[in-house]
Amino acid sequence: MNTFILLSAGIGERMRKSTPKQFLMLGGKPIILHSLEKVDQIDEISEVIIVCQKEYIKIIENLIVNRSLKDKYICVEGGDTRQQSVFNGLNKANNDSVIIHEAVRPFVSVKDYRRIIENKNENVIYGKNINYTVLKGTKIVTDILERDLLINVQLPQKFNKDKLLLAHKKAKEEGKTFTEDASLLFFYEKEIISVMEGNEYNIKITTPLDIIIGEIIYKEYILNRSDL
Repeated sequence: MNTFILLSAGIGERMRKSTPKQFLMLGGKPIILHSLEKVDQIDEISEVIIVCQKEYIKIIENLIVNRSLKDKYICVEGGDTRQQSVFNGLNKANNDSVIIHEAVRPFVSVKDYRRIIENKNENVIYGKNINYTVLKGTKIVTDILERDLLINVQLPQKFNKDKLLLAHKKAKEEGKTFTEDASLLFFYEKEIISVMEGNEYNIKITTPLDIIIGEIIYKEYILNRSDL
């Protein structure tokens, strides 16, 4: 069995809205519900841990009740950073395998979730080849990166819980911060992490423009697919 950790503690400063982006409407319902309703269909996920701000716990619990979702959801208070929120979720997980996802990636299909669950490797992520040029540097160019050797990291990601938790503890002790968990696990444990082919519609809703793009994806692609 698997534990699903849904990260929903962000405040979404770049969205420039008073409401966190995961609760904004997309396709006629809050963004967070797109993930919850799909995960609800997957029997191989026995528990869902939603990491969120304390003041939004009741709102999420009401969404779950109103949508008649299964009794496998708990809310956990998030931390000040994404990394701290993942750590809080890991400490509540009861299964050996954890799937980490972001509430603002609403277009992952049931099929995509099942593909990563069924992968025989214990540490697996989704990734897409980069089709644009990437240079290293901020105000000046300091290095040239070979895009054929780079991937755009996507979620969900599946990990061995104990190994990832150990890596998180080491990062916490050293005060190191990572933007996602595959890099954290690889840095500390040098674990083999398999990469599965991601897809172009698995976008992260971050800015007001992403909402517009998301509505187009939902109407033109998601609604016309029976296998999502």
